[in-house]
Amino acid sequence: MFSDDLKLIVGLGNPGAEYHKTRHNIGFMVLEEIARKNNCSFRESKKLFGRTCEYGSGIEKTRLLMPNTYMNESGKSVRSAKDWFNFENHQLIVLVDDMDLPLGKIRVRSKGSSGGHNGLKSIINHLGTAEFKRLKIGIGPPSDLQKERKSKTVSHVLGRFSKEEFILLNLIIQEIISCIDSITSNNWEKITTRLNSYKPEISSLYEYE
Repeated sequence: MFSDDLKLIVGLGNPGAEYHKTRHNIGFMVLEEIARKNNCSFRESKKLFGRTCEYGSGIEKTRLLMPNTYMNESGKSVRSAKDWFNFENHQLIVLVDDMDLPLGKIRVRSKGSSGGHNGLKSIINHLGTAEFKRLKIGIGPPSDLQKERKSKTVSHVLGRFSKEEFILLNLIIQEIISCIDSITSNNWEKITTRLNSYKPEISSLYEYE
């Protein structure tokens, strides 16, 4: 279960059916799976500018937040939730896509720059600090050619995963959930090392076919 150090899990994405399960919405996808496993349903919260659900009780209660502000204004929702629930920055973790990482790779950090990601940039601006946990999930680059990356970025991040990519993605999501479920204030470094070194088992891919 969660310790009292982790209270809010934020998944970044864009609201609306047209963005459902696109690469940019991988943060939403992880939260939807966490909610499914814990039998909790998301509800709209106007004061938090997003959709939320919670599970657990007492000091182990955990809240999930999917901002509905669109990616570029994600920080507005995160700051509202932080203030409403009176959380500290170290009590939240943000799940976000990263096209500089290949699909299958995960990077976890306790702080850092936005790396050019508009969602992270907005959160940093609204919180006034870059010191918060973030879990970056690789979605792969739009092109191997640097000169083509910029022109193809939008269509790439707003595109959907292929059937083969989805098989790999399911393994990644389950690994992330397994690790997040076991985070405590004493094992953050151990969890970070596990996720940063994670490599999907090739043999496991055939179990999903």
